Amino acid sequence: MRVNPRVAGLFVLLLPIALTASGWVVAAPAPAAPPGSAPDRTYAVGVRTLDLGRGTARPLPVTIWYPARDDRPTSSTAGPTVPRRNAPVAAGKFPIVLFSHGLHSLPEFHAPLTTRWAAAGFVVAAPAYPHTKRGARRFDRNDIRRQPGDAWRVIQHVRRLDQVSGDQFAGHLAVTRIGAVGHSAGGYTTAGLFAPGHSEWLRGGIVIGGAGMPGATFGGPPAPLLFVHGDADRVVPVARGRDAFRRVPWPKAFLTVRGQGHGEYLIPGRRGFAQTMAATTEFLRWTLYGDVRARRDLPTGATSPGTTVFANRLG
Repeated sequence: MRVNPRVAGLFVLLLPIALTASGWVVAAPAPAAPPGSAPDRTYAVGVRTLDLGRGTARPLPVTIWYPARDDRPTSSTAGPTVPRRNAPVAAGKFPIVLFSHGLHSLPEFHAPLTTRWAAAGFVVAAPAYPHTKRGARRFDRNDIRRQPGDAWRVIQHVRRLDQVSGDQFAGHLAVTRIGAVGHSAGGYTTAGLFAPGHSEWLRGGIVIGGAGMPGATFGGPPAPLLFVHGDADRVVPVARGRDAFRRVPWPKAFLTVRGQGHGEYLIPGRRGFAQTMAATTEFLRWTLYGDVRARRDLPTGATSPGTTVFANRLG
């Protein structure tokens, strides 16, 4: 079956490498996310770009989608608008979500996902990894093991913008409420972020069409994880995702998309897209906003007889 090339990261090879974490311990415990409510509206979406590490061996161009200020009326059921470059940020403080792409991919290929999360009230930062992105000057799939460090570097930079006078994000970032999402090789990168010693600010993660490397350890402060996988995936077999799921010691869930391969369900209108978006958005609302209603509604939105199966171990 041929997969739409814009689905991103379709060619993960299972490499005998360890995803390592370093430098992620914080000086003081992060405050617990109190029970609360996520925004009940759909925001307009802004987009901006950063260029981290320019001139170094590991340049990281970053695309950021975020809730934007818009005086036009919006509906909680409307789809996201076309992102406006450098639009003013909406009123409020928003959690940060780090999104990691797969091999031979780019952040913009995942805009159908990232813009919808931004419209739901999240600042979504997506780096283009130096040696695994599409068009990399020196492509190296083994570089996946270094990407968790890149990801955390991006998170730290974006967090600091909350305190930069004159920056459009100043005062708008919930800097102790951070999540991570990734597809394919980006799913492996995401799993690598939850290694022993990870920051308490990292409150939840979503692994889409990915897994953890054999022997890799999940550890550190408890952080719920959601896995999403097509059961006909020939690139990263669903058994590998389920193996990683079994090794997670914290609250967790596994969404199986029936009859789908490595990423077709990430395309709007395709089988499983609606359930994937519902599950991932409610999961982020719960873990990053402390929205107990989102936790309660998550299984309902994720489940569609004949389309998805939701294994709920969230407690």
